[in-house]
Amino acid sequence: QVHLVESGGGLVQAGGSLRLSCAASGCTLSTCAMGWFRQAPGKEREFVAAMSAIGGITDYADSVKGRFTISRDNARNAVFLQLNSLKPEDTAVYHCAAQRRWPWAASRVGAEYDYWGQGAQVTVSS
Repeated sequence: QVHLVESGGGLVQAGGSLRLSCAASGCTLSTCAMGWFRQAPGKEREFVAAMSAIGGITDYADSVKGRFTISRDNARNAVFLQLNSLKPEDTAVYHCAAQRRWPWAASRVGAEYDYWGQGAQVTVSS
């Protein structure tokens, strides 16, 4: 069974930075595609970033491109999301997700992910 645990959320002023971590157990990153999604109060969950298992190919939502960076550490079996130039509209609960189905591609579709973490709150004040 895959278990994902996020950490690193918090309160930050607009323009600031945070780094979210996602520790994955039961899933090696060489055979698990990983994604980050977020959900703000009263809004639907939305795609943020994803990384394929093979080649570490990344994909970003237009709203975060150039500000957020997804990365991974295979030795630690962890995925990270660096959030820079944060805006109040980035306030949300951020969830990491994993899927183990071939071809382990980065996907923007939440339904394609089988495993989810409990989430980390990110709050950006203006």
